[in-house]
Amino acid sequence: MSGIYLQQQNWKSAEQWLNEEVVVVFPLGAAAKEHGPHLPVNTDEVTVNWLAEQVRQRLPVVIAPLINASFYPAFVEYPGSISLRAETARDFIVDSCLSLATFGVKRFYVINNGVSTERPLAMAQTILQQDAVTLEYCRLLNVFDQLPEGLFLQNWGSHADEHETSLMLHIAPELVDMSQAVDDGSEGEGLLSRIRGKGIWSESGIYGQATLATAEKGRVVAETLTTKVIDDISRLIVKVL
Repeated sequence: MSGIYLQQQNWKSAEQWLNEEVVVVFPLGAAAKEHGPHLPVNTDEVTVNWLAEQVRQRLPVVIAPLINASFYPAFVEYPGSISLRAETARDFIVDSCLSLATFGVKRFYVINNGVSTERPLAMAQTILQQDAVTLEYCRLLNVFDQLPEGLFLQNWGSHADEHETSLMLHIAPELVDMSQAVDDGSEGEGLLSRIRGKGIWSESGIYGQATLATAEKGRVVAETLTTKVIDDISRLIVKVL
């Protein structure tokens, strides 16, 4: 049985789905966060929406509307990037879950495509536990640990890099301009910066070796991400039953 998108329902059909037996899934991906000159600022949005559709096709879940902004402090020097305070991002998650919990929903999963976003998600998880509401979320670095050894060749990076560019070449190649891809961000440490000596210096906004990306590598990333997210949610469904 496949799932539904909450935003496509009227309130009567939503009422049929929202109960203590269902898992509600929130895609969380920035609609405005720089991804270098070769990828659009809504790269995260594209990725989590793609993942949400894979989940909807396979599991009887409710896909909630996209959360398109969160805590992204590493990218604020680059035009087009929006970052919320961690507390604001936390509260949005908490309030969204508690709103749906009034109709009986007790289990939520966030398709998370960030690293800094784990901070507000962990904070929200703790708060929601006080109301007997379960919140789980994808931990991106754990997913990367499951990728086949030797798949990627880059010597550094984690943003708009070989991994992320490859994924986009697989799921949305029309949005990728590889003629603008560069290897950048090998100097410094900390947050990304356009100013040399201030943090990880990256003129392009890339942290990694994007030029090494291929669609075939992206297929492996996509399959690994999909498997992990579906496994996570399936465990929540079993707990409900």
